[in-house]
Amino acid sequence: MTGRLQRLTDLNREEISFRFDDKVLQGQAGDTVLTAILSHQKYLRSSEFGPEGRAGFCLMGACQDCWVWQADGQRLQACSTPLWAGMHLLSHAPKDWPG
Repeated sequence: MTGRLQRLTDLNREEISFRFDDKVLQGQAGDTVLTAILSHQKYLRSSEFGPEGRAGFCLMGACQDCWVWQADGQRLQACSTPLWAGMHLLSHAPKDWPG
């Protein structure tokens, strides 16, 4: 699947491995979580209100559209969180999450 975003410059930065749902993906040093995920797929998560996918909107942390989950249950805004090696991210709340 082609991602929503395509890299046009800075193609030689250090690669960073991370997990998103059941996939191991590669981002680059300096990426946000949003950039890294959308370089591989079209959406971050499913909408709470309908069948469409959500991919973020404002790209600056104001709209609250890019929330994803860490495997430990913490939520983060994908557009303003730097990617780091070994992150395990989910498009939905973990099954054992109490919220």
